[in-house]
Amino acid sequence: MDKMKQFEEIIARLEKLDYKDMLNDDFFLTWDKSTDELNSVFAVADALRNLREQNISTKVFDSGLGISLFRDNSTRTRFSFASACNLLGLEVQDLDEGKSQIAHGETVRETANMISFMADIIGIRDDMYIGKGHTYMQEVSQAVQEGHKDGVLEQRPTLVNLQCDIDHPTQSMADMLHIIHEFGGVENLKGKKIAMTWAYSPSYGKPLSVPQGIIGLMSRFGMEVVLAHPEGYEVMPEVEEVARKNAEASGGSFVKTNNMAEAFKDADIVYPKSWAPFAAMEKRTNLYGEGKFDEINVLEKELLAQNANHKDWECTEELMKTTTEGKALYMHCLPADITGVSCKEGEVEASVFDRYRVPLYKEAGYKPYIIAAMMFLSKVKDPVATLKALSEGKKPRFFEK
Repeated sequence: MDKMKQFEEIIARLEKLDYKDMLNDDFFLTWDKSTDELNSVFAVADALRNLREQNISTKVFDSGLGISLFRDNSTRTRFSFASACNLLGLEVQDLDEGKSQIAHGETVRETANMISFMADIIGIRDDMYIGKGHTYMQEVSQAVQEGHKDGVLEQRPTLVNLQCDIDHPTQSMADMLHIIHEFGGVENLKGKKIAMTWAYSPSYGKPLSVPQGIIGLMSRFGMEVVLAHPEGYEVMPEVEEVARKNAEASGGSFVKTNNMAEAFKDADIVYPKSWAPFAAMEKRTNLYGEGKFDEINVLEKELLAQNANHKDWECTEELMKTTTEGKALYMHCLPADITGVSCKEGEVEASVFDRYRVPLYKEAGYKPYIIAAMMFLSKVKDPVATLKALSEGKKPRFFEK
């Protein structure tokens, strides 16, 4: 389809949605947003990508900062956030807590205000400890709201959750946009089966926020969501309840099983991914708060031994054959533990991963646009008019003669 015609169809879709409450609002958890608001993010992401593919600049900022704070390691999300800021015209400044005054007792309120004098967006990843990350993000949000109200800040920076202990919305939204394009539209997802399954990893402590984000989002669109894991690898019960309520409201379903084969059978989408048990991560957080680091090391060894009891939880060619027509869409947030490649035994057989490598990279490629769309909708009062103006202005992103 012609790119301009495609852009017009995206705008027509966006015009039917109610997203007004997203202006000057943060994006923390997908289940805090309405279905219209989620679909607005998808539409704006598609529109921004379309304009860039037409070599049209999408810079709505002439100056300003996007502040990033990563309390855990990151490749895709870190570069996706930087790409999103650049796409809209913001410079990126990373907050390195080791080089800040936090070590000297600077409070969350003070730090939040000091970094925000010319900041429009703050992106935070804080996924290490149960009960900490989301709470910290809320504290930063409250601090900058008060700073703006008190006249300290000329503008109120909005926050984007780049992964917390509860949800990973930029990942799950990018995953969903990938699914939408693979299946030809969100209207085609109703009744599709997605298996969010635990898979063996030789490492310890992978966050719960990815599986929780998937069940919390995919259940919004009438899909048949299956959460599969060995006994003892439960996720947060409150997120399971979110998924149940979402499924009931959307006409889909949410079920749990301790059988990987059962989850894969007739699945349209499979998402085998390791995560740490909720109860263990809660214990780890308590030990960390008490400064019992020796006991944390003991816990880590216990969990690695527990993982080793479930090496059969692997995405294999045999399991993939049991999916719908043997061609389910394989997904992963990356990096995957690939058997015989990145580890001796892992989440997925090398042949499966290699067969889906290009779609996996495309899946990851939606994240910069999803983050940019979240930022755009939190800052732009009239997204439709602004996107149309960008299209009509046709200022080249890259100029050459």
